[in-house]
Amino acid sequence: MTARHSRYAFLIYAHADKEAVHDLHARLSRAGVKAWLDVKDLIPGQNWETEIRRAILKSEAVIVCLSRRFGERRGYRYKELRIALERAKLFPDELFIIPVRLEECRTPVSLRGLQRVDLFDAGGYKALIRSLRRGGVVR
Repeated sequence: MTARHSRYAFLIYAHADKEAVHDLHARLSRAGVKAWLDVKDLIPGQNWETEIRRAILKSEAVIVCLSRRFGERRGYRYKELRIALERAKLFPDELFIIPVRLEECRTPVSLRGLQRVDLFDAGGYKALIRSLRRGGVVR
């Protein structure tokens, strides 16, 4: 990433949580955070698997939006998470994956070593912005 304006965070989520994630996306946008969201950034005709992989690998951060629905069924979000975990292994000292709980829920085993943020707690959103700022996504 060479241009400051091209830095962004990628959002991984269960589609059952789309309303909460769209609200988070809008809130992040108002705070000056460019967040990549499949339904907003994919355009008709694109190979969505290729574009999602590319977007994860080029992102400055990945926000994993956790809920009870995230773990209910398998879905493409698990492949997205695997891609993000592969990328994180390449640069283990970078702040890259940010687990964000939308509600009280379990954290996937693969993310338990990372400090999470609870958006339902007072100060949770500010902690997320602080992490994104540290990771270079927000000025």
